[in-house]
Amino acid sequence: MSALLPTYPPYPFQLVSGQGDQVTAEDGRIFVDFYGGHCVASTGHCHPRVVEAICKQASTLLFYSTAASLPIRTLAAESLVKFAGSHITSVFFCNSGAEANENALKLAAQLTGRSRFIGFQGGFHGRTLLAMSCSDLPKLKTQIAALCAPCELLPFNDVAALERADFTQVAAVIVEPIQSMAGVRTADREWLHALQAKCRASGSFLIIDEVQTGFGRLGKPFAFQHFGIEPDVVTCAKGIASGFPLGAVLLPGAVASRIGSGDLGSTFGGGPLASAALQATLEVIEDEQLCARAFAAEGRIRAGLIDCGSGPLAAKASVITEIRGKGLLLGLVVGSHAAALKDYLMRNGVLVGASSDPAVLRLLPPLTITDESIDRLVALIKAFEPNEAT
Repeated sequence: MSALLPTYPPYPFQLVSGQGDQVTAEDGRIFVDFYGGHCVASTGHCHPRVVEAICKQASTLLFYSTAASLPIRTLAAESLVKFAGSHITSVFFCNSGAEANENALKLAAQLTGRSRFIGFQGGFHGRTLLAMSCSDLPKLKTQIAALCAPCELLPFNDVAALERADFTQVAAVIVEPIQSMAGVRTADREWLHALQAKCRASGSFLIIDEVQTGFGRLGKPFAFQHFGIEPDVVTCAKGIASGFPLGAVLLPGAVASRIGSGDLGSTFGGGPLASAALQATLEVIEDEQLCARAFAAEGRIRAGLIDCGSGPLAAKASVITEIRGKGLLLGLVVGSHAAALKDYLMRNGVLVGASSDPAVLRLLPPLTITDESIDRLVALIKAFEPNEAT
């Protein structure tokens, strides 16, 4: 038996280092990383300012729990609230996206006195108990059905189904603005506004899961700002600290004021190293204008793969029939050739992600992805010959 319990099949090589938008394998091969460690490497691999911040903090104070106030934790929280803007006033730190969603759902149940939840078909919110209860994971949930919380999964983007749904005794509704795992399905603005209105009318919390859509990836600090809504809770993780484990629950004042001492807690959440990494990440995003970079990179990808752009391969259409998503959370609709294209790109030094939709590949690169790397991706996709793939 392997000492490391196998979960998902890994790449057929070991990664030993990373720099910017590239990672290096043990055998010396270099890959452009359009997967970003699953949407995590927001500022690129080993951004020098993030590395410096972590090392400096590690030499000063490696760890202390929330039993003590820490200047770096306070600074990171203040910076995150400022970055989020809108109606957000407070943050609770934890360690992952699943933990953030678990705490958000638990908090909604506590503050409403209700025990039912609503999620959406295709949704994924993590593998902790409440988060999994609200996710579309039938194979996993069947194994522990007796432990799952009552949750109805409604059709995504279906206004009529939303109108018919009974929100009575629903503590919270949790939704991703873009369902990444399901094949990068983007919520309709009108549907999200109808969902917000129904939550407010019923007294149910609206939780926006921004674990993958947050932190500038869509061209704004958070996706809810694209859609013009004000959720009761926002959850985030993944790229929040450029790869250092950290999650957060963002709250408006109307919710934060109702939370008492001891209602939430986490030993490691917002530790000194994580806080230093978060602070450095926010500074890099602002100073390097990475929100705007996400918009520009999206435009270049779309122009190259759909609009054909210019250059020697301009006349050759790619196998991509549709590009879903926003910013640097994009789904390439390939159809039956998706798996072959993913393998072809890997063999040629480019990593992309799959999804639960076998026809869709995902691009989740660092926000620092260069034009040269984008052009390389486009050229490879245009050169791909499905009938010759091996």
